[in-house]
Amino acid sequence: MAEADPSSPWRLRSWRAQVFGAPTEFNSLFGEILDWMLAPLLFLWPISIAVTHHVANQIADQPYDQALAENVGAIVRLVRISESRVHVDFPAPARALLRADEQDALFFQVTGLQGELVVGDREIPWVEIPEKPEPGQVLFRDDDVSGEDIRVAYQFLPVPAGKVPVLVQVAETRKKREALASRIISGVLLPQFAIIPLAVVLVYLGLSRGIAPLNRLQERIRLRRPGDLSPIGIHGVPDEMRPVVVAFNEMMARLEQNLQAQQRFIADAAHQMRTPLTGLKTQTELALGETDPDQMSRSLRQIAESADRAAHLINQLLVLARAEASHEKVHAVEYLDLLRLARRVTQDCLPLALAKGIDLGLEADEVPVHLQGVPLLLGEMLANLIDNAVKYTPRGGSVTVRLRDGATGIRLEVEDTGCGIPEADRERVFERFYRVLGVEADGSGLGLPIVREIADLHRGVVWLEAGPGGKGTRAVVTFPRESSSKSPETVEP
Repeated sequence: MAEADPSSPWRLRSWRAQVFGAPTEFNSLFGEILDWMLAPLLFLWPISIAVTHHVANQIADQPYDQALAENVGAIVRLVRISESRVHVDFPAPARALLRADEQDALFFQVTGLQGELVVGDREIPWVEIPEKPEPGQVLFRDDDVSGEDIRVAYQFLPVPAGKVPVLVQVAETRKKREALASRIISGVLLPQFAIIPLAVVLVYLGLSRGIAPLNRLQERIRLRRPGDLSPIGIHGVPDEMRPVVVAFNEMMARLEQNLQAQQRFIADAAHQMRTPLTGLKTQTELALGETDPDQMSRSLRQIAESADRAAHLINQLLVLARAEASHEKVHAVEYLDLLRLARRVTQDCLPLALAKGIDLGLEADEVPVHLQGVPLLLGEMLANLIDNAVKYTPRGGSVTVRLRDGATGIRLEVEDTGCGIPEADRERVFERFYRVLGVEADGSGLGLPIVREIADLHRGVVWLEAGPGGKGTRAVVTFPRESSSKSPETVEP
C-alpha cells in the first residue's frame, strides 16, 4: 500500500489525534482547517439522519392519528350505556367498512361496565385506567399485537358511579405510516448525497484560494538572498498573518543586531589582541639579541607579564562571549545560594589582595540568599568586580563585599578605598574597551562590560557610585525579588 502524501489535505487522522490526544505526524494548516470543517460535518450527519427519522415519524403519525380518532368517535356514537349493561349497535357493513384497508390491519374493541369485552378484537392490549379519566378525550399510544407494532387510539366513556369506565379502542399496524416516513426521509436525505460532496469540493476550492496569500508570502521569502535580513513588507499580507510577519521582522531585526554585535566584537577583539601580541613579538626579538644574562632574564620576565595580560584579555573575551551566548541556553539556570557563591569567590580572590597588601572582607548575614541564575556567570561577575576593586586600590587599602537580602530584592556591593571614578565616566566605563584617562593600572576595559552583561542576563541592575565620604568607588548590583520567589522544589534545572 502506498504511503500517504504528507502534504495532502485529505487526512482525517489529524482531528482524531487532536481529540483523542494521539501524536500527529504531519502539521498542515490547510489540512487542519479542512479536517475541522469536515469532521463536524461527518459527525453531525448521522445525528441529522436520526433526527430526520424521528421528525418524519411524527409527521407521518399526524394524518393517520386523525383518521384513528375519527374511527374512535364513530364507534363512540354507536355505544349505548345503561345502568347495567353496554350495548353497541355496530352493523356488519360498518364493520366491513372499518376493516377495508389494503395495507394495514385494523382492530377495534369496546369493553363493558365490568371490564369485559362487549364487541371487537381481544388482541388489543388492555390499558391502565387513570385515576381521573377525562371523558371525550381521544388518547394515543404505541403497542404491539403478536409482535407487530401498532398505533392505538382510545377513549374512556362516562359511566354511573362505581362502574368501570367503558373503553373504546381502535388500532392499526404501522405500514402506511412507515411508508410515508420513508418517503419523507428519502426526500430529505437523498439531496444531501449530492450536496455534501459538492460542499466538500467547494470548501476545498475555497480553502485553496484562501491560503493563496500564504503561498505567495512563502515564495517571497524563498526568493530572498541568503544574507538579506531586511524587513518583509506587509503590503498585501492577510490581516491574520500580519502579526506573524511583524514578529518575524522583529526577529530578523534582533538577528541583524546580534550579527552586527558579533562583527563589532570580533573587530574589537582583533584590535585589542594585536597590541599584546605585537609587544610579545618585540620583547622576544629584543631578548634574542641580548647577551647579558641579567638583561635577558629581565626581558623574559616582561615576556611572561605580557603573556599573562594577553591570557587575561583572552579569558575576559571568552567570558563576555559566554555571557552573550547564555540566552541560547548554553548554561542551565539553577537555584543557588548567592551567599555561598560570594564567600567562595571572595576566598579565591584573597591571595591577589594579600599580595598587594589590601584588606579584603565579606559582610553578610549568615542566612542563605537564594537566587535563580547561572553559577559560573555570577561567579565571573563578582570576580570581575573584586578584581577591579583590588586593581585600582593602592597598597594598604581595603575592599569590602556586602550582600543583603531585603524586602525589595537582593543587593550586592563591592566597595573599595581606591582612587575612585569621576561621575562623568561612571556610565561610560561599562562600554567595551573604555578606560578612564590618567589611570596607571593595567586593564582591558572588559571587566565592567562583563558585569553588566551578566547582570542583564539575570534581570539585575548595576551602577557605580562614590564610596563613603566621596572616596573610592562602590559597585552595586541589585536583583529583583521575583528571581528568588520559587522554592527549590519548584525550580527546574
